[in-house]
Amino acid sequence: METKGRVLLAEDDIHLGDVMKDTLEDEGYAVFHCTDGQQAIDLFDKDKFDICLLDIMMPVKDGFTVAKKIRQQTDVVPIIFISTKALLEDKIEGYHRGADDYIVKPFQMQELLLKMEVFLRRTKKMFADNLQEFSVGKIHFQFTNLKMITPEGTITITQKEAELLKFLCLHPNKILKRDEILTAVWGKDDYFLGRSMDVFMTKIRKLLKADPSIVLETIHGMGFRFTIPQ
Repeated sequence: METKGRVLLAEDDIHLGDVMKDTLEDEGYAVFHCTDGQQAIDLFDKDKFDICLLDIMMPVKDGFTVAKKIRQQTDVVPIIFISTKALLEDKIEGYHRGADDYIVKPFQMQELLLKMEVFLRRTKKMFADNLQEFSVGKIHFQFTNLKMITPEGTITITQKEAELLKFLCLHPNKILKRDEILTAVWGKDDYFLGRSMDVFMTKIRKLLKADPSIVLETIHGMGFRFTIPQ
């Protein structure tokens, strides 16, 4: 049965987390509950979510750190912070850290459900308006669904991997400078993001091995060239 959406819930209060999970599941959501920030980061890296509900004060990694990691991968998935901190400066800090909304404990579940529905409607419309698919050699790439359909099977990729692969697909068979890739996919060009890009390029190469005719080549001192069959 199709769900309303996949929810990443990071809440270290076991009782509150269980109540939220049960209520959301009763409303038709698939909920994945974590009790610390590192668990949330690890789960987001491995799976696809439609919305994230993050407590701010959590063990290991706080909600702000989790949100930062999520925003490094995607600007699309809505994030709602849930916190006991009610001061205006706390809310402003939350928005600066990447939140789409901020709800203060204690709260009514109906309020949270309405907020979630607003954001999910918005993102679904945006996805529908911007559905993009690419056929590259023997690989079919669905950007919106984060799927690569290969002769070896279907692979789910991360948002950042999809954004990088989309940029490559839009600029095939030409030398792409490192700074233009970083600016287009990461938003700016700096040394540390460049190291991150190299890691993602290695991941993309592994994903493309299903079709040996596709070559992602490093051009020393310049950038990369994404060569695909004509």
